[in-house]
Amino acid sequence: MNKHLKELINVSLLDKEADLMEPRIAEIKKNLLDKEYQKEKKEQEILGIQDEQKECEMALQKSNQALQTLSARLEEFAKKMKEIKTEKELKSLNIEEELAKEQITYHNSEITRIEAQKIAYDEKIKEIVNAISELDSQIEQIKQEVASEVEEIKEAQEKIFKKKEAMVANMDQKVVTFYEKIRKWAKNTSVVPVYKQACGGCFIKISDRVYTDILKGEDIITCPHCGRILYIEEQ
Repeated sequence: MNKHLKELINVSLLDKEADLMEPRIAEIKKNLLDKEYQKEKKEQEILGIQDEQKECEMALQKSNQALQTLSARLEEFAKKMKEIKTEKELKSLNIEEELAKEQITYHNSEITRIEAQKIAYDEKIKEIVNAISELDSQIEQIKQEVASEVEEIKEAQEKIFKKKEAMVANMDQKVVTFYEKIRKWAKNTSVVPVYKQACGGCFIKISDRVYTDILKGEDIITCPHCGRILYIEEQ
């Protein structure tokens, strides 16, 4: 097999080994991200409840203002009662008074309901705050565990990078440049074996002539369909 091809195969294996560590890092961080997402949702929930609390306060103010107005009207009705001269005036005033009393009953009921709702909202926020506090503890613990595991993986990656760096330093730089160009788009499938006369990257069958050239192993041959570097796995 061509010397440069052997070197490229070894370099590609190192790159693949290093790259495969990234999903491991992502998997390790997944639990942390899940907890942080849960915390964010809890915080958004509090904001939503606080908006509802503001609406409660506005409704409470309106009911209290309405009660003040209605109370003033009842006082006016009491004064007018002394000045009534006809049965018709009395009946009309009684109707207005009854309506005012019904509205007072309604607003008192609303105030009771709103006050109860405010208490429920306060309790809900306390509950969520406690849940966030628990999540913060979990997040801190996971962060410490993640930091340790990620550090180990990063150290392993660094060893691979140094090994590759030493290997690449002794290679033909034109060949290295050629490989890195392919790696930009092909990633871990830049150098692939041939399976049943098909490219191990795009899986399209290659011609007999190209396959024969690969078998000879004298040159670096790329797939005529996708451009990946091809080789025959040694038994």
